[in-house]
Amino acid sequence: MVQETGVLPDHEIEALVAEGAIRSDLPLETGQVQPASLDLRLAQDAYRLRASFLPGKDRSVAEMLQEPGVHMHRIDLTDKGAVLETGCVYLVPLQESLRLPAGISARANPKSSTGRIDVFTRLVTNRSKAFDDVPTGYSGPLYLEVSPRTFPIMVRPGDRLAQVRFKRKRPDALKEKVVSIDLEPPEGQPAGYRAKQHSGVVDLRGIGAHEAAQFWEPVFPRHGRIVLNPEDFYILVSRETVKVAAHEAAEMAPIAPELGEFRAHYAGFFDPGFGVNKGGSRAVLEVRSRDVPFILEHGQPVAKLIYEPMAAKPSGLYGGKGSNYQGQGLKLSKHFAL
Repeated sequence: MVQETGVLPDHEIEALVAEGAIRSDLPLETGQVQPASLDLRLAQDAYRLRASFLPGKDRSVAEMLQEPGVHMHRIDLTDKGAVLETGCVYLVPLQESLRLPAGISARANPKSSTGRIDVFTRLVTNRSKAFDDVPTGYSGPLYLEVSPRTFPIMVRPGDRLAQVRFKRKRPDALKEKVVSIDLEPPEGQPAGYRAKQHSGVVDLRGIGAHEAAQFWEPVFPRHGRIVLNPEDFYILVSRETVKVAAHEAAEMAPIAPELGEFRAHYAGFFDPGFGVNKGGSRAVLEVRSRDVPFILEHGQPVAKLIYEPMAAKPSGLYGGKGSNYQGQGLKLSKHFAL
Protein backbone atom coordinates (compact mmCIF):
# COMPACT_ATOMS: atom_id res chain seq x y z
CA MET A 1 0.00 0.00 0.00
CA VAL A 2 1.40 3.40 -1.03
CA GLN A 3 1.27 6.15 1.60
CA GLU A 4 0.80 9.86 0.91
CA THR A 5 4.06 10.63 2.68
CA GLY A 6 7.24 8.75 3.51
CA VAL A 7 10.62 7.53 2.27
CA LEU A 8 10.45 6.06 -1.23
CA PRO A 9 11.26 2.32 -1.53
CA ASP A 10 13.35 0.65 -4.23
CA HIS A 11 10.51 0.06 -6.70
CA GLU A 12 9.44 3.71 -6.54
CA ILE A 13 13.04 4.80 -7.09
CA GLU A 14 13.14 2.55 -10.16
CA ALA A 15 9.89 4.17 -11.33
CA LEU A 16 11.54 7.61 -11.03
CA VAL A 17 14.36 6.31 -13.22
CA ALA A 18 11.90 5.01 -15.83
CA GLU A 19 10.05 8.34 -15.83
CA GLY A 20 13.24 10.36 -16.32
CA ALA A 21 13.07 12.00 -12.90
CA ILE A 22 16.40 10.33 -12.12
CA ARG A 23 18.85 10.48 -15.01
CA SER A 24 22.29 9.04 -15.50
CA ASP A 25 25.20 9.29 -17.93
CA LEU A 26 25.35 5.48 -17.95
CA PRO A 27 22.71 2.85 -17.14
CA LEU A 28 22.31 2.07 -13.46
CA GLU A 29 24.38 -0.83 -12.19
CA THR A 30 23.26 -3.91 -10.31
CA GLY A 31 22.87 -3.13 -6.64
CA GLN A 32 22.85 0.62 -7.13
CA VAL A 33 19.20 0.86 -6.03
CA GLN A 34 19.00 -0.08 -2.35
CA PRO A 35 15.81 -0.78 -0.33
CA ALA A 36 15.37 2.92 0.47
CA SER A 37 18.17 4.76 -1.31
CA LEU A 38 20.18 5.15 -4.51
CA ASP A 39 23.97 4.95 -4.68
CA LEU A 40 25.57 7.89 -6.49
CA ARG A 41 28.55 7.41 -8.83
CA LEU A 42 31.52 9.68 -9.50
CA ALA A 43 31.83 11.03 -13.03
CA GLN A 44 35.07 11.59 -14.95
CA ASP A 45 36.51 14.75 -13.38
CA ALA A 46 37.26 16.24 -9.99
CA TYR A 47 38.04 19.82 -9.02
CA ARG A 48 40.52 20.65 -6.27
CA LEU A 49 38.88 23.50 -4.39
CA ARG A 50 40.53 26.29 -2.50
CA ALA A 51 37.72 25.97 0.03
CA SER A 52 34.29 24.41 0.38
CA PHE A 53 31.35 26.47 -0.84
CA LEU A 54 27.61 26.63 -1.36
CA PRO A 55 26.48 28.43 -4.53
CA GLY A 56 23.55 30.23 -2.89
CA LYS A 57 20.13 30.90 -4.36
CA ASP A 58 21.28 32.87 -7.43
CA ARG A 59 24.11 30.73 -8.86
CA SER A 60 24.75 27.29 -10.28
CA VAL A 61 27.72 25.19 -9.23
CA ALA A 62 29.22 25.57 -12.73
CA GLU A 63 29.01 29.35 -12.41
CA MET A 64 30.76 29.20 -9.04
CA LEU A 65 33.57 27.10 -10.52
CA GLN A 66 34.11 29.78 -13.18
CA GLU A 67 34.76 32.46 -10.59
CA PRO A 68 38.43 33.36 -9.93
CA GLY A 69 40.07 31.56 -7.05
CA VAL A 70 37.31 29.04 -6.36
CA HIS A 71 39.08 25.97 -7.73
CA MET A 72 42.79 25.35 -8.14
CA HIS A 73 42.84 22.73 -10.90
CA ARG A 74 40.85 19.97 -12.59
CA ILE A 75 41.77 16.29 -12.14
CA ASP A 76 41.07 13.60 -14.75
CA LEU A 77 39.85 10.39 -13.11
CA THR A 78 39.51 8.33 -16.28
CA ASP A 79 43.00 6.91 -16.90
CA LYS A 80 44.10 4.93 -13.86
CA GLY A 81 42.13 6.95 -11.37
CA ALA A 82 43.51 9.62 -9.07
CA VAL A 83 44.55 9.95 -5.46
CA LEU A 84 42.59 12.46 -3.40
CA GLU A 85 44.84 13.72 -0.61
CA THR A 86 44.01 14.29 3.04
CA GLY A 87 43.38 17.84 4.16
CA CYS A 88 42.13 18.85 0.70
CA VAL A 89 38.63 19.58 -0.54
CA TYR A 90 37.44 18.25 -3.91
CA LEU A 91 34.24 18.67 -5.87
CA VAL A 92 33.27 15.79 -8.17
CA PRO A 93 30.38 15.89 -10.68
CA LEU A 94 28.18 12.81 -10.36
CA GLN A 95 26.86 10.57 -13.14
CA GLU A 96 23.32 10.96 -11.82
CA SER A 97 21.18 14.08 -12.21
CA LEU A 98 17.61 14.85 -11.17
CA ARG A 99 14.38 16.22 -12.54
CA LEU A 100 12.20 15.66 -9.50
CA PRO A 101 8.43 16.05 -9.65
CA ALA A 102 6.63 18.38 -7.27
CA GLY A 103 6.31 16.89 -3.81
CA ILE A 104 9.46 14.75 -4.03
CA SER A 105 12.61 15.88 -2.20
CA ALA A 106 15.86 14.09 -1.41
CA ARG A 107 18.60 13.88 1.18
CA ALA A 108 22.12 12.49 0.82
CA ASN A 109 24.55 10.79 3.20
CA PRO A 110 27.95 9.12 2.86
CA LYS A 111 27.83 5.36 2.37
CA SER A 112 28.85 3.25 5.35
CA SER A 113 32.19 2.28 3.83
CA THR A 114 32.95 5.95 3.10
CA GLY A 115 32.33 7.06 6.67
CA ARG A 116 34.40 4.21 8.09
CA ILE A 117 37.53 5.40 6.29
CA ASP A 118 37.03 8.96 7.55
CA VAL A 119 36.10 10.45 4.19
CA PHE A 120 33.76 13.40 4.63
CA THR A 121 31.29 13.87 1.77
CA ARG A 122 28.44 16.31 1.15
CA LEU A 123 26.04 16.66 -1.76
CA VAL A 124 25.90 20.04 -3.54
CA THR A 125 23.19 21.17 -5.96
CA ASN A 126 22.62 24.29 -8.03
CA ARG A 127 21.35 27.31 -6.08
CA SER A 128 21.62 25.44 -2.82
CA LYS A 129 21.86 27.04 0.60
CA ALA A 130 22.42 23.76 2.46
CA PHE A 131 24.50 20.63 1.90
CA ASP A 132 22.91 17.20 1.36
CA ASP A 133 19.32 18.45 1.05
CA VAL A 134 17.67 18.48 -2.39
CA PRO A 135 14.47 20.56 -2.48
CA THR A 136 11.20 19.33 -3.89
CA GLY A 137 11.01 19.60 -7.66
CA TYR A 138 14.79 20.15 -8.11
CA SER A 139 16.01 19.87 -11.69
CA GLY A 140 19.73 19.82 -12.40
CA PRO A 141 23.10 18.14 -11.88
CA LEU A 142 24.51 16.70 -8.66
CA TYR A 143 27.99 17.24 -7.25
CA LEU A 144 29.79 15.60 -4.36
CA GLU A 145 32.19 17.43 -2.10
CA VAL A 146 34.86 14.95 -0.97
CA SER A 147 37.38 15.56 1.79
CA PRO A 148 39.58 12.66 3.00
CA ARG A 149 40.45 13.30 6.64
CA THR A 150 42.85 10.50 7.63
CA PHE A 151 43.69 8.30 4.61
CA PRO A 152 44.36 9.40 1.01
CA ILE A 153 41.97 7.55 -1.31
CA MET A 154 42.24 6.22 -4.86
CA VAL A 155 39.07 6.98 -6.83
CA ARG A 156 37.83 6.22 -10.33
CA PRO A 157 34.71 7.03 -12.36
CA GLY A 158 31.81 4.94 -11.12
CA ASP A 159 32.97 4.74 -7.51
CA ARG A 160 30.11 5.15 -5.05
CA LEU A 161 30.88 7.29 -2.03
CA ALA A 162 27.41 8.61 -1.23
CA GLN A 163 23.76 7.67 -1.43
CA VAL A 164 20.53 9.62 -1.72
CA ARG A 165 17.16 8.95 -0.12
CA PHE A 166 13.94 10.28 -1.70
CA LYS A 167 10.91 11.43 0.28
CA ARG A 168 7.31 12.16 -0.61
CA LYS A 169 6.21 15.34 1.17
CA ARG A 170 7.60 15.74 4.70
CA PRO A 171 7.11 12.57 6.76
CA ASP A 172 6.89 12.98 10.52
CA ALA A 173 9.33 11.03 12.64
CA LEU A 174 7.89 7.79 14.00
CA LYS A 175 10.24 7.63 16.97
CA GLU A 176 13.75 8.40 18.19
CA LYS A 177 16.26 6.09 19.81
CA VAL A 178 19.42 7.10 21.66
CA VAL A 179 22.31 4.64 21.39
CA SER A 180 25.20 4.34 23.82
CA ILE A 181 28.79 3.21 23.49
CA ASP A 182 30.12 -0.27 24.29
CA LEU A 183 33.46 -0.03 26.08
CA GLU A 184 33.32 -3.40 27.87
CA PRO A 185 34.27 -5.90 25.16
CA PRO A 186 34.96 -9.59 25.84
CA GLU A 187 38.28 -10.30 27.54
CA GLY A 188 41.20 -9.69 25.18
CA GLN A 189 39.07 -8.08 22.48
CA PRO A 190 39.36 -4.42 21.45
CA ALA A 191 36.49 -2.01 22.01
CA GLY A 192 37.36 -0.17 18.84
CA TYR A 193 40.08 1.00 16.48
CA ARG A 194 41.98 4.25 16.14
CA ALA A 195 43.21 5.28 12.70
CA LYS A 196 46.96 5.63 12.24
CA GLN A 197 48.16 8.94 10.87
CA HIS A 198 50.33 9.02 7.72
CA SER A 199 49.27 5.58 6.51
CA GLY A 200 49.04 4.41 2.91
CA VAL A 201 46.45 5.04 0.22
CA VAL A 202 43.08 3.29 0.48
CA ASP A 203 41.97 2.04 -2.95
CA LEU A 204 38.18 2.19 -2.94
CA ARG A 205 38.03 -0.87 -5.20
CA GLY A 206 40.46 -2.85 -3.08
CA ILE A 207 37.92 -4.89 -1.12
CA GLY A 208 39.75 -6.77 1.62
CA ALA A 209 43.04 -5.72 0.02
CA HIS A 210 44.46 -3.54 2.81
CA GLU A 211 46.15 -4.99 5.89
CA ALA A 212 44.27 -3.51 8.82
CA ALA A 213 47.35 -3.32 11.05
CA GLN A 214 48.96 -0.86 8.62
CA PHE A 215 46.06 1.57 9.02
CA TRP A 216 44.52 0.92 12.44
CA GLU A 217 45.52 0.22 16.02
CA PRO A 218 43.17 -1.51 18.48
CA VAL A 219 41.69 0.45 21.37
CA PHE A 220 41.57 -1.22 24.79
CA PRO A 221 39.64 0.73 27.44
CA ARG A 222 40.81 1.05 31.02
CA HIS A 223 38.09 0.77 33.63
CA GLY A 224 35.44 1.10 30.92
CA ARG A 225 36.64 4.41 29.52
CA ILE A 226 38.80 5.88 26.77
CA VAL A 227 40.05 9.40 26.01
CA LEU A 228 39.30 10.74 22.54
CA ASN A 229 42.13 12.82 21.10
CA PRO A 230 40.88 15.80 19.04
CA GLU A 231 42.90 14.95 15.92
CA ASP A 232 42.20 11.21 15.94
CA PHE A 233 39.48 9.14 14.27
CA TYR A 234 37.90 6.12 15.94
CA ILE A 235 35.71 3.19 14.96
CA LEU A 236 33.54 2.14 17.91
CA VAL A 237 30.30 0.21 18.32
CA SER A 238 26.98 0.74 20.02
CA ARG A 239 26.02 -1.15 23.14
CA GLU A 240 22.50 -1.74 21.79
CA THR A 241 21.39 -3.62 18.72
CA VAL A 242 19.60 -1.56 16.08
CA LYS A 243 16.59 -2.88 14.19
CA VAL A 244 14.78 -1.16 11.33
CA ALA A 245 11.48 -2.78 10.35
CA ALA A 246 10.28 -3.16 6.76
CA HIS A 247 7.86 -0.24 7.09
CA GLU A 248 10.44 2.27 8.34
CA ALA A 249 13.81 3.84 7.54
CA ALA A 250 16.23 5.40 10.01
CA GLU A 251 18.90 8.08 9.98
CA MET A 252 21.48 8.70 12.68
CA ALA A 253 21.92 12.35 13.52
CA PRO A 254 25.48 13.27 12.45
CA ILE A 255 25.93 15.05 15.75
CA ALA A 256 23.72 15.54 18.77
CA PRO A 257 25.48 18.44 20.58
CA GLU A 258 23.76 17.76 23.87
CA LEU A 259 25.34 14.28 24.01
CA GLY A 260 28.98 15.41 24.15
CA GLU A 261 31.95 17.17 22.59
CA PHE A 262 32.32 14.79 19.66
CA ARG A 263 30.83 13.78 16.33
CA ALA A 264 29.47 10.25 16.08
CA HIS A 265 28.58 8.76 12.70
CA TYR A 266 29.27 10.38 9.32
CA ALA A 267 27.22 7.83 7.39
CA GLY A 268 23.74 7.96 8.80
CA PHE A 269 21.27 5.90 6.70
CA PHE A 270 19.84 2.62 8.01
CA ASP A 271 17.65 0.90 5.42
CA PRO A 272 14.54 -1.22 6.06
CA GLY A 273 15.58 -4.66 7.26
CA PHE A 274 18.78 -3.55 8.98
CA GLY A 275 19.34 -5.67 12.07
CA VAL A 276 16.30 -7.91 11.64
CA ASN A 277 18.61 -10.92 11.28
CA LYS A 278 18.88 -13.37 14.16
CA GLY A 279 20.91 -11.73 16.90
CA GLY A 280 20.48 -8.25 15.42
CA SER A 281 23.12 -5.75 14.30
CA ARG A 282 24.83 -3.04 16.24
CA ALA A 283 25.58 0.44 14.96
CA VAL A 284 29.22 1.00 14.08
CA LEU A 285 30.12 4.57 15.00
CA GLU A 286 32.63 6.82 13.28
CA VAL A 287 33.77 9.08 16.10
CA ARG A 288 35.90 12.21 16.19
CA SER A 289 36.29 14.54 19.17
CA ARG A 290 35.62 18.16 18.26
CA ASP A 291 38.00 20.59 19.96
CA VAL A 292 39.23 19.13 23.23
CA PRO A 293 40.20 15.71 24.61
CA PHE A 294 37.03 13.97 25.77
CA ILE A 295 36.43 11.01 28.08
CA LEU A 296 34.00 8.38 26.82
CA GLU A 297 32.63 5.88 29.34
CA HIS A 298 30.85 2.58 28.85
CA GLY A 299 27.13 3.09 28.38
CA GLN A 300 27.44 6.80 27.63
CA PRO A 301 24.86 8.07 25.09
CA VAL A 302 26.62 9.00 21.85
CA ALA A 303 24.11 9.36 19.02
CA LYS A 304 20.44 9.54 18.13
CA LEU A 305 18.51 7.49 15.58
CA ILE A 306 15.47 9.06 13.94
CA TYR A 307 12.93 6.69 12.37
CA GLU A 308 10.67 7.75 9.48
CA PRO A 309 7.85 5.87 7.72
CA MET A 310 8.33 4.25 4.34
CA ALA A 311 5.92 5.34 1.60
CA ALA A 312 5.56 1.63 0.79
CA LYS A 313 7.28 -1.62 1.70
CA PRO A 314 10.43 -2.17 -0.41
CA SER A 315 10.73 -5.13 -2.76
CA GLY A 316 13.87 -6.25 -0.98
CA LEU A 317 15.18 -5.64 2.53
CA TYR A 318 18.67 -4.70 3.68
CA GLY A 319 20.91 -7.75 3.55
CA GLY A 320 18.51 -9.66 1.32
CA LYS A 321 20.98 -9.66 -1.57
CA GLY A 322 24.03 -9.81 0.66
CA SER A 323 25.60 -7.02 2.66
CA ASN A 324 28.99 -6.31 4.14
CA TYR A 325 27.49 -5.11 7.40
CA GLN A 326 24.31 -7.09 8.20
CA GLY A 327 24.70 -8.88 11.53
CA GLN A 328 27.69 -6.71 12.39
CA GLY A 329 29.36 -5.98 15.67
CA LEU A 330 32.57 -3.97 15.75
CA LYS A 331 33.76 -3.97 12.15
CA LEU A 332 36.11 -1.94 9.96
CA SER A 333 35.15 -1.02 6.41
CA LYS A 334 35.10 -3.70 3.72
CA HIS A 335 38.48 -2.46 2.42
CA PHE A 336 40.44 -3.97 5.34
CA ALA A 337 41.47 -7.51 6.24
CA LEU A 338 42.29 -8.23 9.88
